[in-house]
Amino acid sequence: MYRAFYSLSAVPFRKEIDNKNFYRSEALEEGMARLEYLKNTRGIGVVAGEPGAGKTSLLRKFAASLNPSLFKAVYFPLSTVTVTEFYRGLTLGLGEEPKFRKVDMYAQIQQAVLNLFHNQKITPVLILDEMQMASNQFLNDISLLFNFSMDSQNPFVLILVGLPHFMERLKLSHNQPLAQRVLMRYSMKPLGKEAVKEYLQHQLKLAGANHDIFTPQAMEAIASRSRGFPRLINNMATNCLLYGCAKKLEIINDEAVFAVASDTGI
Repeated sequence: MYRAFYSLSAVPFRKEIDNKNFYRSEALEEGMARLEYLKNTRGIGVVAGEPGAGKTSLLRKFAASLNPSLFKAVYFPLSTVTVTEFYRGLTLGLGEEPKFRKVDMYAQIQQAVLNLFHNQKITPVLILDEMQMASNQFLNDISLLFNFSMDSQNPFVLILVGLPHFMERLKLSHNQPLAQRVLMRYSMKPLGKEAVKEYLQHQLKLAGANHDIFTPQAMEAIASRSRGFPRLINNMATNCLLYGCAKKLEIINDEAVFAVASDTGI
């Protein structure tokens, strides 16, 4: 196992990482600042980015930062459910037993949001992921569902998360009722070359590395091949460690990175 070969105490490039140990990239810090603004003003925000750009990490860090006595976070991915299942899941997430008809669940959701905000002094924070899969009708439903007192108040935070073309869809005329109510938009950008090097070093240090494992040229090659997307960086770095262990490389150079890239197709 490469951990023993490289004297690592933990797996360096994995999904399961404590929120306090996230690499604080510019993209993550800016995203947190935007979400903090949305939290304080309440209303609807949009976070978009390519697959593997770090949207999930941003949302995890933000959700973990919320005071549970003041905020109730509910996460819902649209990729695995029908519209009816979404309404049922959101109703359950807000602490209500879902009724059978969509119109009844609609009323339940609105009432639950108002009850949390006004009676319990808790702001619901609703995170809807994979929004690029939402139909135009669903986007219209969202606009109506989160319209309180003729749009005179926002007793909630709603974060819509999706791929970049979701942001473009919001510009279409039939989606303007929702688009005009979006208070915050943020596009996650990939890491730059220097940030990739810092990220690799950060993750290896967390895993107990006490010596250089990648040459500067190898880190630059990973930055180039991954295009700065954290998910690809993790995949490439892990495969490089496996390759280096198999080849008994004390330090991984750019030739090893190119060999891994060729084998994995990254």
